[in-house]
This record gives sequence, C-alpha cells and structure tokens, in this order.
Amino acid sequence: MQVRRPSMTSPVLIIIPAYNEEATILHTVQTIETYTPYDYIVINDGSTDRTLSILKEHQKPHISLPVNLGIGGAMQTGYQYAHRQGYEYAMQLDADGQHNPADIEHLLQSIQKSEYDMVIGSRFLEKTSYKGSIIRRAGILYFYYLLKWIAKIEVYDPTSGYRIVNKQVIALFAKDYPVDYPEVEVLVTLSRKKFRIKEIKTEMKDRQGGESSITHAKGLYYMIKVTFFSVIRSFL
Repeated sequence: MQVRRPSMTSPVLIIIPAYNEEATILHTVQTIETYTPYDYIVINDGSTDRTLSILKEHQKPHISLPVNLGIGGAMQTGYQYAHRQGYEYAMQLDADGQHNPADIEHLLQSIQKSEYDMVIGSRFLEKTSYKGSIIRRAGILYFYYLLKWIAKIEVYDPTSGYRIVNKQVIALFAKDYPVDYPEVEVLVTLSRKKFRIKEIKTEMKDRQGGESSITHAKGLYYMIKVTFFSVIRSFL
C-alpha cells in the first residue's frame, strides 16, 4: 500500500475507486495533482488489467484490494482510511475521467459554508452539457421518484458518483456501507438518520476511456437490488 502522508493543509481526502481503469487512471490522478492541493487515494478494486502496475510505476497513492469487492467495498475502504487518518471531508471521484476537477473546490466550499452533511455534484439540478443515454436517464429518473417516495427527499441525480461528506458521515460509512451500487442506498440511510443532503450543479464528461462495468443486464439487476435494499433501509 502506498499513500501520501496526511497534510495539515489538506482537510480533504479524494477517494477514487478503480476497477480495470488502465486507460484513464493516470490522467485522472495527474489532473487532480495539477488542479487541487488535496490528498487523494486510489482504491484499486482487484483490477485484472494494468491499473495496479500503472499506479506502482508512477508511485501514485493507492490501496490495492486482493479481489474485486465492487464500488461499495472500494469506497468503504476509502472511508475507513479517511476515518483513521482524521480527514474532515471525504470526496468520491470516478476514475474514468468523467468528473471535472474544477468542481472539486465547488463541492468543498458548498459543504464548508453550509450545515449539510453530504453535497452531491448533480448533472440534472440545472441544465448542463451532459446528455447520457435514454436508458440511463430513465433509470436515474426512476430512482429520483423512489427516493421521493421512500425517503421523502428530492435528489435529481441520485446515482452521481461525485459527492463529498463531512467527518460525521465518514465515521458512519467506515462502519456501514452497501457492498455494491451504493449511491442510492446511502441516501436512504442518511435521510433516515436525519443527515442533511444538498445538490449543486457540476459538469460531467463522457467516459474518457475503457468500458463501463454496468451492462444492460447488470443495469436491470442494479435497479431491482437497489430498490429492494433501499426499501429495507428506509425501515431501519
């Protein structure tokens, strides 16, 4: 495991879950290094391509999991590290180059200057350049109404992987986090526990390389599973 030493000037840890992202991971972390002063950690989620080799070759901060745990397992690993190191905020950022690093500061300022516990970078709160497929947008709309029904909250981009949380939520997520496809489920949990959630506009590009791990078949499984466990979590 290679990590940056925690810095007194960096209250933020950027967590980058990565599974088979050899085409984009180096550019993603180099962009973060160029545009932000904050610490980051790549969670290599049992990749079978050259992701780990690239991280080692370029001496980038990372934790390497021996097997693929899924996005939830990778993110919980990152939250556990953030909790142990005492970071004030933890931010999730995708490894595929879709997230604009210019929005990192916007997300941080939004949570620092408010009483919110999570701030989500949204593609749909206001009009952005992001399009997305009809199927993907339909799925996002489905989860918007699911959350409105079971959690009584309105989140226009509930599957966004661009989000930041404070120290209290870091501690919660370090102990309890869904195994895979966690984005919607954790919103139900936070709402149930009276944490405050906010969305702000962020830009999102198309995947800059590689392929998404979510196929149409997995997408259907994703919707069924997340619906089932979100309903259960709403009663916990």
